[in-house]
Amino acid sequence: MAKIMLRENDEGQILFYLAKRDMEEIIQTLEFDTEEKWGGKVELTNGDTWYIEPQAKKLPDEIVAKIVTRGDS
Repeated sequence: MAKIMLRENDEGQILFYLAKRDMEEIIQTLEFDTEEKWGGKVELTNGDTWYIEPQAKKLPDEIVAKIVTRGDS
């Protein structure tokens, strides 16, 4: 589990930032993408897949996420 910062950029894309690895990527796909239920499995531009417990969408936010698969494996 890792602490992740989520925020929206000027183009409306959601940025996923992991300070521990100084990694900032754009979320490409979301399992759930409504205001009431947002998160689930998310795929990043680097190929990583993470899991965010589905919750109401609130950005910017700091959440706990879990890595499912790494893009380089």
